[in-house]
Amino acid sequence: MLYETEFFFLQNILHNLHLPATLLTPQHTAEEALDMGIRRFLGQEEAYQRLFHTLPLQLEHNTVYKVTDTFLCTYLFLRLPQEERCILLIGPYMTTQLSREQLLQEAERHSIVPASFRQLEAFYGGVPVIGDESVLLSVVNAYAEVIWGSSDAYTVTDMSEELNASTPLSLRSVPLSPNQALLDMETMAQRYAYENDFLKAVSQGLRHKAASMLSNMSQFAIEQRMADPVRNIKNYCIIMNTLLRKAAEQGGVHPLYIDSVSSDFARRIELLSSTTAAGKLMDEMLTSYCRLVKKHALAQYSIPVRKTLACIDADLTGDLSLSALADMQNISPGYLSTLFKKEVGQTLTDYVNSRRVEQAAAMLRSGTLQVQTVAQYCGIPDVNYFSKLFKRYTGVSPKEFRQTLGTKD
Repeated sequence: MLYETEFFFLQNILHNLHLPATLLTPQHTAEEALDMGIRRFLGQEEAYQRLFHTLPLQLEHNTVYKVTDTFLCTYLFLRLPQEERCILLIGPYMTTQLSREQLLQEAERHSIVPASFRQLEAFYGGVPVIGDESVLLSVVNAYAEVIWGSSDAYTVTDMSEELNASTPLSLRSVPLSPNQALLDMETMAQRYAYENDFLKAVSQGLRHKAASMLSNMSQFAIEQRMADPVRNIKNYCIIMNTLLRKAAEQGGVHPLYIDSVSSDFARRIELLSSTTAAGKLMDEMLTSYCRLVKKHALAQYSIPVRKTLACIDADLTGDLSLSALADMQNISPGYLSTLFKKEVGQTLTDYVNSRRVEQAAAMLRSGTLQVQTVAQYCGIPDVNYFSKLFKRYTGVSPKEFRQTLGTKD
């Protein structure tokens, strides 16, 4: 293939945008429907042949063809510069997410019976949504400039009107057969696989990857039972909060850390007053859970060490001696000491002291609490011992630390 490196680069970008990309040749026979099965669902096999077999054979060189079909899905066609006729097909994708009212209008427009509405809903729930199409078109234009020489060497043609005008509809008005219902099953399976990949990204703390996938996840993946769109989005947020919580737990985060975050979002979800606010909250939820994984993931530790770390973080004022933490788990102090040093890289005493000093420094920065009070909140009631310990780990006494911040004791 000519420009093979450039093609694989483009293919990688499209993959990150979750956009299908297919190479069509005269011998091409797709195992999966290129339109995600919508025309087969509606009995429009002839229209399918026209769009994906007849049309590609008519495409000229040095042209980017854009087609938005009667289902509001957009496709991009490019005839690649090589001897054998080869067409790059990008899509389908949509530029806006349909509301439930719009979905019902589409069902009416295509004469889809109520019993088959879920199949239509599943189809639109599986189509990627590109909120800013200009980003995609810029990427395609850059690729076109490379393979065709310059921006002056090619044109962009919109064939939407021509295609739709020549595509008479032959719509079904009878219930679907069991074979046709496979569309629903296939789309649902794809949706679940996509959601599993999304949760896996969260469990690994990969916020950038999860955010990219979330932007393409349709709210219609969740059945809408309420007429109120705000209530629907609240329900979706509740489900998303639960899924993110489980993903963080699978990533090795102890429930101790997850519970407070989950409870806070549960309260905030019920205070939502608009779908726009819900979108922002979901993005914040994603960031928070990924941050939890990055900061508190314990998957690499053994169960005794996990429990020990969680107990330390739960209450720095408690008895965090080696013997107390070992007794809590019915294991010997020597075994816990060896295991903790091996997995964490420092002794349990050093870890507890460093966590207490870390919390003390954070409290001292506030400038409002006495050093003795800070010491008590960090589990060291002896203020003299606390001061010595603090200086050992930071190089300065608590009083000197506070003075460097410009505050008085």
